Amino acid sequence: MTNNDRLKSLQEEALALHEQWRGKLSIESKVPVADKHALSIAYTPGVAEPCRRIAADPGLVDLYTGRWNTVAVVSDGSAVLGLGNIGARAALPVMEGKSVLFKAFGAVDAFPICLDSQEADDIVRTVKLLEPSFGGINLEDISAPTCFEVERRLIEECDIPVFHDDQHGTAVVVLAAAISACKVTGRALEDLKIVINGAGAAGIAIARMFQSAGVREIILCDTKGIIGDHRDDLTPVKQEVAGWTNPECREGDLAAAMEGSNLFVGVSVKDAVSKAMVASMEEDAIVMAMANPDPEILPEDALAAGAAVVATGRSDFPNQVNNVLGFPGIFRGALDVRARVINHEMKIAAAQALAGLVGDEPSTENIIPEAFDLRVAPAVAAAVAGAAVDSGVARDPKTPAEVAASTRRMLGIEE
Repeated sequence: MTNNDRLKSLQEEALALHEQWRGKLSIESKVPVADKHALSIAYTPGVAEPCRRIAADPGLVDLYTGRWNTVAVVSDGSAVLGLGNIGARAALPVMEGKSVLFKAFGAVDAFPICLDSQEADDIVRTVKLLEPSFGGINLEDISAPTCFEVERRLIEECDIPVFHDDQHGTAVVVLAAAISACKVTGRALEDLKIVINGAGAAGIAIARMFQSAGVREIILCDTKGIIGDHRDDLTPVKQEVAGWTNPECREGDLAAAMEGSNLFVGVSVKDAVSKAMVASMEEDAIVMAMANPDPEILPEDALAAGAAVVATGRSDFPNQVNNVLGFPGIFRGALDVRARVINHEMKIAAAQALAGLVGDEPSTENIIPEAFDLRVAPAVAAAVAGAAVDSGVARDPKTPAEVAASTRRMLGIEE
């Protein structure tokens, strides 16, 4: 069966099951209401007392309600997977699916919120108004540059973690894979020469993550080629990026950018990279071709052209760079210590924890844990919580060991 045949078969099965499910989520009560006494405790008149306590001290809402463990998965439908701007209603199946992953991999109660507006002001105002009901906000599938403004404003205006997974979740997992790949190829992370193809939310966030990790030589490419000060067609966000990338002031297309590099990261489109481009990279190059469902270059072609380590976004190839390795544990750790934000220190800690699960001797086909590795969420949550406490953004400090144990318990993982 060809890749196209497998994809078509999966699509047909998914369509049939979505019709059968009619939604991937349901609300189930944690509280049995079997008699009048139970009813009076769960609702009136008993419920009035926690209401009074919260009115007197709003911080108690996380003690007396489920807000502390509830995340809104918010999208405007403008950049959904590889489908583009398909709107709020068409985005709902994806946001439901994301909520399922939050629960399955992080024991986080997540709820899809699809907004019928793609204006930054509308999104910010709506999410801000929802803040009393949620312990965290996961922005999803919002196109650039709107996503940058929305996230920045919400972080400034909200007192709960706001996280755009398409940016930072992707960047965390890419950094983790790069840390391990450097061990395989005998390089230091800060000495990498990186080319990133795709200058949307994910590509720019990956570039920023590498910069914050100490990498100095980064080139970012969009559909028109290398981003740099020589370009007069850049958006304000890309102009800002041009100020700290492309240190050699290169010009030209992706092929020109890749010559002499040693790490390629693709968040673009299939077939964007040729064997010749990979062959022009330094010896023992690292290729992360993450376009879905078809990568920028197939692993067998990249390896044949001289790459030492290849990763993709697909589960049927080794080294899948998958956001599910990041966001459930990141939110689990942030929620457990009631962090005000998810900051840089927490993201770096998450990447280091993921890389650490591979061990001191990763291999060419083992640079990142698999999605169903039960160690992932507890390790990431513990690292994130510890970084939140150390950086002073945790309102309810817990030790990493406490958070890891709590995460395993919530996910039903035996010690």
